Formats: sequence, structure tokens, C-alpha cells
Amino acid sequence: MSQTFGMESPRKHNHGSHRQPARFLVVIDSGGYMVARMFLDTREQVAEFDAAVEEVSAMTSGLVPEVGALGSEWDRALLGHSAAERAGAMVYTLEI
Repeated sequence: MSQTFGMESPRKHNHGSHRQPARFLVVIDSGGYMVARMFLDTREQVAEFDAAVEEVSAMTSGLVPEVGALGSEWDRALLGHSAAERAGAMVYTLEI
């Protein structure tokens, strides 16, 4: 009979980076609701959640947003949003 009683030994910890940090937080109107969308440097979306949560205010505390996401770099990332929604978007550049 095994001395581990069927419990598996822990695996070695992977010390490598798990994922890239988010670089941008975009707070944008989406059909009448404010959503927060997080993006990598490449403008690839990694998260989306309600902009009213406490974490949004914690992440943006002390940061000054750029108003409007009308640049061509945001075209693909914000494809489902109207020009008016993109013009009113608040883009925060997060510290890494």
C-alpha cells in the first residue's frame, strides 16, 4: 500500500511568466451600460466587466484618462462600438 494514501505529490512550480500584464483600461458605453475593457499593448482584449465595480476606481486612481478612442489603433479592438461611443470612451494607460 502506498504511503501517500492516493494523494498526488505537488508538481514543481513554473517560475515563468503566466501572461502579459494589461496595459490599457477602456471605460466605454455599450448600449446604455458602462463597461470596462482591458487590453494588452497589442490591443488584444483580455477582460471585460461592469465599469461600476470597485476595482475600476482602484485601478484608475490617480490616472488621467485620454478621452476618445478614435485612433486607427483602436479600430479592430472596439469594432462593435459606434463612433459616438468611441468618442466618449475614457482610455487609461495602466502602470506595469
